[in-house]
Amino acid sequence: MNKELKKQGNEKLLMIMMLTVTLSSMSILMFNFVLPQISKEFQLTNSQVSWVTSAYTLLYGIGTAIYGKLADRYKLKNLLIFGLLLFAIASLLGFFSHSYLLLLVARCLQAAGAATIPATATLIPIRYFPLEKRGTAMGTVFIGTALGSAIGPIVSSLVVTIVNWRWLFCIPLLVLLTLPLYMKYLGDEEGTNTRIDWLGGGLLALSVAQFLLGVTNDVMWVTGGIAVLVLFIYRIRLAKYPFIQPQLFKNKTYISYLILAFLVTGIGYSLFFLTPLFLADVQNLPVNLIGLAMVPAATATALLNRQGGKIADSKGTPTLFFLASSLLIICFFMLSTFIYSTSMLIAIFLIIGNVGQSFMMIVMSKSISLTLPSEHSGVGMGLLMMQNFISGSIAIGIYGRAVDMAGESPWNPFNQLSIGTTFSNIFFVLFALHVFILIVYILSRRVTSN
Repeated sequence: MNKELKKQGNEKLLMIMMLTVTLSSMSILMFNFVLPQISKEFQLTNSQVSWVTSAYTLLYGIGTAIYGKLADRYKLKNLLIFGLLLFAIASLLGFFSHSYLLLLVARCLQAAGAATIPATATLIPIRYFPLEKRGTAMGTVFIGTALGSAIGPIVSSLVVTIVNWRWLFCIPLLVLLTLPLYMKYLGDEEGTNTRIDWLGGGLLALSVAQFLLGVTNDVMWVTGGIAVLVLFIYRIRLAKYPFIQPQLFKNKTYISYLILAFLVTGIGYSLFFLTPLFLADVQNLPVNLIGLAMVPAATATALLNRQGGKIADSKGTPTLFFLASSLLIICFFMLSTFIYSTSMLIAIFLIIGNVGQSFMMIVMSKSISLTLPSEHSGVGMGLLMMQNFISGSIAIGIYGRAVDMAGESPWNPFNQLSIGTTFSNIFFVLFALHVFILIVYILSRRVTSN
């Protein structure tokens, strides 16, 4: 009886986590759509107002790795409650912000609190569900990302139409409703009783921050990031209690999956970044319809994510990888070939691609979790989430430059139209990359099995 009650409690915990991830995902996206209003109110340049989202993404990405490490040492319940309270308090501060500085501080504090959410979202399936149910649990949690992507633009548009953009800060306050539930269903498990090397953690955070700034602003930041990264490596080799155990980087399976996740995440960001651009430039859709055109893909992903997790549990992660890779290959090839087709057809291609990308994230998360010993699960999964943000930032920078380079002739032999050539060529390259990744994955599994 107690075992059945515990199982039901874990399922409820999973649904609460999914709701929290939804709110977190919405918080990232919603402010992207109101930057023009913020810029106008505070009389900011485009580079100045971009920090409203850039600073949030920067701290959010770094925070996931730090909270992941802390989860190996402290109670997950305490870390999550602290983060959600900080997230809510910062949102309240943002609602009353009447200067750009205060707004920026609020967004930074929001990110510092919300960074507990992705760290916790990857650890709950590992700690509260058996191995044969882990994929389904991860698929359920990732539904929140899809829902946030679908609801965020709609809510943002609705709010700014009716009231002031500051009311967007009220949406994250809903996380306060989840606190009693987390206190009830999250356990009191302690991590390993080791010290935290804060100097090492600070060096890692500084290195990542400079790399991200180098991608989004000035490439000279990358030089500083490399220098600090060298110091971080030196630190973890000498420290008695390193922030990240050097043995983790000797885990070849973990590192190979981390590199694979870096590549597929960067490719997947094209669906979020390029879609609004080519819908406007090639399909000539008005702004209010662009968001609606992306909703079916996010909705389908939310509906099918749990099924993807079940496939990973019942058939194995390689099966889901082949399915996800096939869907992405089809999506990018179709987008490249039919870039100037009807909006309805484009929406179908986006559904295929978004479902494939979400399935791929389930594969990466479950596969990487299986390579980690329990004492390294927090920081190991935290590094996975952090590198996702790094990969996305680099990819967006590359896609932005690629769009600015007008394509003269199509590379796809099945598309010889001159309209939308630039986007067609980008998607054709991404199609080829996924074919290459699938071939390498198949060959590597054959080598491993032999």
